[in-house]
Amino acid sequence: MYKIIKAEFIAPNVKRFLIEAPKIAKKRKAGQFVIIRVNDHGERVPLTIADSNIDNGTITLIVQGIGRTTRELNDLENGDFIHDLVGPLGKPSHIENFGTAVSIGGGVGTAIAFPTAVALKQAGNHTISIIGGRSKEFVILEDEMTKVCDEVFVTTDDGSYGYHGFVTTKLQELIDAGRKIDFVLAIGPIPMMKAVAEVTRKYNIKTVVSLNPIMVDGTGMCGGCRATVDDKTVFVCVDGPEFDAHKVDFATLERRNRTYREDEKVALQSFTCKSEEAIQKLVNE
Repeated sequence: MYKIIKAEFIAPNVKRFLIEAPKIAKKRKAGQFVIIRVNDHGERVPLTIADSNIDNGTITLIVQGIGRTTRELNDLENGDFIHDLVGPLGKPSHIENFGTAVSIGGGVGTAIAFPTAVALKQAGNHTISIIGGRSKEFVILEDEMTKVCDEVFVTTDDGSYGYHGFVTTKLQELIDAGRKIDFVLAIGPIPMMKAVAEVTRKYNIKTVVSLNPIMVDGTGMCGGCRATVDDKTVFVCVDGPEFDAHKVDFATLERRNRTYREDEKVALQSFTCKSEEAIQKLVNE
């Protein structure tokens, strides 16, 4: 059992958890993840470690409540416990002094990009961050990114905050302005990562994406996280989660991620109904 020290919403349906996990905090590196189970009959869900504090023995997870399990997790509060938490898993981010490194986060992808942005800065890179959100309320970790990056650009789809447009448009503007970019990390929805890869491909800019396919055991045994990279089958949990963006078969990745969409809808509906029943029971009492 892993105790939640602090839990707070930082955007609509997006919650930041500070969790007591001293062994994981001591060993984790940028780019790695954990697999959690909210309770003893719950599904296993991979979540990137956004940060850690060795002195306090804590790790930080940032969770977007989309499906049943993430909604259940986001219902937990300070002092509650997570049943299982295994990690750190996956290969750490490859870090070196590339020169100018751009970290791009779409929505909650910013939380996944954050630890690597920190490591890139520590390696001596000139670091630029492009943070995207549908609107101002969905922009996360701007202050944290500002503290660790040399430049931060915020974009919103609706223009309610920062630059009105997509992260790819801002990236293209930097390139068009003559900025020499040596490395790009892009993390977010599959269409966004694919679009970033298409922008950088034209300029032969080294680009890495972090994949988040269906995952069960996190050890490469179940095969659920298969993806195609450079025309070869990889297991994201052990071979990744980061890969060369220009070699990822995004179309196949997107199809595989839709495999259990109907089952996910049924599970979420069941959870929502139970939540509504619980609320009504409290009201009646």
